[in-house]
Amino acid sequence: MGKGLGRTLALTALCAVMLAGGVAAQDADDTLYLWKKNVVWDFTATQTSYNEAWVGGEVGSFSWQTNLNGMAQRQFSPIFHFKSTLKTSFGMTSTQDEETGDWSKPRKSTDLIDWENVGSFTMHKFVDPYVAFRLESQFYDGRYNNRLFGTTYSTNKLWFSPMKLTESAGGTRKLYEREDDFVTSRLGFGFRQIMQSFIDTTDVELPQVDSTFTDGGFESVTDAVLTLSDKMQYTGKLSLYKAIFFSESDKVKGTEQENDWKAIDVNFENIITAKVSKIVAVSLYVQLLYDKQVEKKGRLKQTLALGLTYTLL
Repeated sequence: MGKGLGRTLALTALCAVMLAGGVAAQDADDTLYLWKKNVVWDFTATQTSYNEAWVGGEVGSFSWQTNLNGMAQRQFSPIFHFKSTLKTSFGMTSTQDEETGDWSKPRKSTDLIDWENVGSFTMHKFVDPYVAFRLESQFYDGRYNNRLFGTTYSTNKLWFSPMKLTESAGGTRKLYEREDDFVTSRLGFGFRQIMQSFIDTTDVELPQVDSTFTDGGFESVTDAVLTLSDKMQYTGKLSLYKAIFFSESDKVKGTEQENDWKAIDVNFENIITAKVSKIVAVSLYVQLLYDKQVEKKGRLKQTLALGLTYTLL
């Protein structure tokens, strides 16, 4: 864990040095290099309930979800551009027991923290060099919360687990740009540190166990924002990662999982947002995840929501 954290701090410091250099090199007219910021918050909730005379087997439910998405970017100098993007999401669901009518304790239905920072050198060549740092996590791992393991009842919440840190560098190119629409793609080499915690359910005391592993390989990330109509917009992100070395490869050698770390990891996110009014919007979120070390099949998530949305900045 020390080596991975040291590498993270070193690369973060390198980004800070380049950022400082970009500030020092900017022209005297600072108005050409203003921050462009955008922060959007939305909230959705759904509730249904039935009295004891209702027949048909339906049960009541209450669910809510909130999202906070932000972006800040700035051209610090003629040759250095910085962009930071933050996506957070959290939601919970509670259901009513069909027999007793009692409501269950709320359980997590969605949870996401995704913070990406990209510094690119705008050399106006076929591809521009870039450095990037990305943090992916969730607020907590709720698999062990409010569950009975043997004779012990667990209330453990493993905060910010798992946490994935990715530092990468390579080349980036803008494939399409028109007003606020764009398609950009970058290809480079990256290092990842994945820190996660779990509960040892074989021990009656349910102790927390922490682990960290690292890998390195090739990264490809494509981002797109496209206007479909005057009230509809598409936002997409395709992330691919191919590891070429893995710190735990010796431990899995000779097992069925020996080559799982060599498979390409896929994270494909798609969001279509349609504005009904100034503060009401419909959004469709579809995500495809594939990581053979986690699950041999692809994982699909789909969320359709109608709720309040507000642009803070």
